[in-house]
Amino acid sequence: MAKEKQEKQDALTSDEKEPKKAKAEKADKQDKQDKKEKSKSKDKPKKDKNTEKKSGGVGKWFKDLKTEFRLVTWPTKQTVMVNSGIVLGTIIISSIFVGLLDTGLLALIKFLLSLGQNA
Repeated sequence: MAKEKQEKQDALTSDEKEPKKAKAEKADKQDKQDKKEKSKSKDKPKKDKNTEKKSGGVGKWFKDLKTEFRLVTWPTKQTVMVNSGIVLGTIIISSIFVGLLDTGLLALIKFLLSLGQNA
């Protein structure tokens, strides 16, 4: 049997042979199509959104919220103070830099305008 298969493969021309990668891609596409057809063929009753009852509502939401708050790792007071100091320091340094840049560019523009009026 193995010889017969080998002979059949040898009989094919190089144009008729498909690379292994192409065969694998075709097989994957076929599998996906088969799965889609199976999922479509299953007759699942569709639920009507209007008749579906809400499970829990607002009360359940607050209960879940309380549970999530217990899972949060809250920072210590010292960590909050350090992080706040870093943020404030960064804001102060950035505002000083932008202020100096603005003052310098304004002086440069005034200087350039004064040169244009004198000429």
